[in-house]
Amino acid sequence: GEQPTGEVKSVVLAEPLIRYESCPQVFSMVNRTPIHRWQDATGQKRTLVRNTRAERLILMDLEQEGLDIFGFALPTLRAPNSSLDWLSVSEESHALFWPTFINYTVPDLIASGWEIDLAPDLGYQILLPKDDQWFTELNSTGSGIDWFKLDLGVEIDGQRISLVPILVRAIDNGLTTDYLESKQGESILIRLDQPGDPVLSVPATRLLELLRFLDESLSTTRNGRSKDTGPLQIDRLRAAQLKTLGGLPIVAPIELEKLRDRLNAFTELQLVEPPTGLQASLRPYQQEGLSWLQFLREFDLHGVLADDMGLGKTLQTLAHLLTEKNAGRTDRPSLIVATTSVLRNWVVEARKFTPQLKVLLLHGTDRRSDFKHIKKYDIVVTSYQLLVRDIESLQPIEWHILALDEAQNIKNHKAKASEAVRSLNARHRLCLTGTPMENHLGELWSLYHFLMPGYLGGPDSFRAVYRNPIEKKQDSERQRQLASRLQPLLLRRTKDAVASDLPPKTEIIHSIELGKNQLDLYETIRAAMDKRVREAISAQGLDRSHIIVLEALLKLRQACCHPALIKQESARNIKESAKTDFLLDDLIPELIEEGRRILLFSQFTGMLAIIEEKLIARKIEFLKLTGETNDRQGLVDRFQSGSVPIFLISLKAGGAGLNLTAADTVIHYDPWWNPAVE
Repeated sequence: GEQPTGEVKSVVLAEPLIRYESCPQVFSMVNRTPIHRWQDATGQKRTLVRNTRAERLILMDLEQEGLDIFGFALPTLRAPNSSLDWLSVSEESHALFWPTFINYTVPDLIASGWEIDLAPDLGYQILLPKDDQWFTELNSTGSGIDWFKLDLGVEIDGQRISLVPILVRAIDNGLTTDYLESKQGESILIRLDQPGDPVLSVPATRLLELLRFLDESLSTTRNGRSKDTGPLQIDRLRAAQLKTLGGLPIVAPIELEKLRDRLNAFTELQLVEPPTGLQASLRPYQQEGLSWLQFLREFDLHGVLADDMGLGKTLQTLAHLLTEKNAGRTDRPSLIVATTSVLRNWVVEARKFTPQLKVLLLHGTDRRSDFKHIKKYDIVVTSYQLLVRDIESLQPIEWHILALDEAQNIKNHKAKASEAVRSLNARHRLCLTGTPMENHLGELWSLYHFLMPGYLGGPDSFRAVYRNPIEKKQDSERQRQLASRLQPLLLRRTKDAVASDLPPKTEIIHSIELGKNQLDLYETIRAAMDKRVREAISAQGLDRSHIIVLEALLKLRQACCHPALIKQESARNIKESAKTDFLLDDLIPELIEEGRRILLFSQFTGMLAIIEEKLIARKIEFLKLTGETNDRQGLVDRFQSGSVPIFLISLKAGGAGLNLTAADTVIHYDPWWNPAVE
């Protein structure tokens, strides 16, 4: 070019010759000849020689910033027209590299003495949106009011850019909450699918909350990880629970705002007055239960009334049904599905507490003749077993409220009864159970699959997102998320929680020392079973030896209850039982003398038979209820009337649907291993 004058600050090298070694990252400058000579104003000759060492250091500086220096290897190469042509970035990373380099690195380079020219149309700008440029919206899908579309993103120059598909793709490509947690206090760059490859800078804290929500929602959404690129579809309750997301307020339709306000004030539920005509006084917690049921009905939600056994789930449900009738909303009948053993209890309780409600019991061989009259009744009561048989006749009927009593009967979602109740058409669905989960979270999922299909996703996604992390890893964050989802739809009160509303309870544990013969029998069985259990575990492992272990425990329990329960020769000659003797010689006579009304439970019907025989010998009146009992209600009425002081009850047969309020003493002869059942 032109002859330089004065102090030389920079020089454009036209065609320096460069030779590459075999490795592209190792090179040497071989042309050390002067590249420019001239005379200054005084006539003094000057020579400009390349400083190859300085060049190497400068190139190494650029390489430290992430540029690949001389990223392709050729034997010899003439210099290109632009020095940046020597610097390469991989195709996969250029969209995020250049915005960072241009917006953050270039200013530092200029500050250190570099002269850098940027083409006006280079692009790669980083967007730093303010809070008022973000949008977060919920809109109805247009297919009813149960599902809403969530969209979130930024508005740049009047154009809305949705981030949902971008973040969904990032999750599918491996972006995790663990990574974002490691970047707290930093900003994360997100490439936008826009001309010019703009990049959005989002604080890692905000992105972490968005990612947690999207990851959970994608895993449990009805559509799963669909290929849709539009907004995310979420259920109405989840939509109402979202007041903010990533620290941003959410714009929602009026109906969601109303539900959201009620959910936020859920700890102070607006009490509903007991319905006119209810023949009972509701305890405070029962009035709260009625109010909660009315809350669900008002917002078209469905839930689980999971009060402990004995707290009056039947009464609360009947009060709810009577409230509906008084309000003129019962243009359809309501259906109660219960176990066979408690069907008549529902009829008796309805006649007692809500005589205004017309009740139809579908039971017996002639029940089909009543099908044509169903719409004339307020309440129809049937059993799980009969529902499966009658499903073709009951399925076309539109029900107002569908309530499942002892709803743990559908804990297996593949069972015929579970499929039958899910196929029924009802405005509102309720589950009544004192044990919503006996063994694992999958049982709870089955109840919600009946109430709101898709609310907790499918069984596989629920297992992956909630059950395995909570049960196997004790993941507190997942547990918090699940509790948040279930909280408005599950009302559970234990006896301890409502103790102030109930008569005081005294619990006494009697420890019984076995006599010599009974103790010898116990030790004989223990030694034999110990050897058998150890051999089984050694041969096939503990997981495959459960039946043998349970059999051993069962025999030891029977030996403690009474030797007569053991079906082997060594037990036949032992007639005494320390536990039975204490029960019949000490405990029961004292309780009867005090005027107590006694319920006596045992898991063994054989044990009840032994006690029955001894009560007869002592001329003590009693009643007995087992799985073979036909007239359950007749026995209940006799005990409630006060004519008989003792009621012997099989734990399994009497575990549900009995209202025995005349009792003041309960004896568990052999406590059950599962506290939920007991």
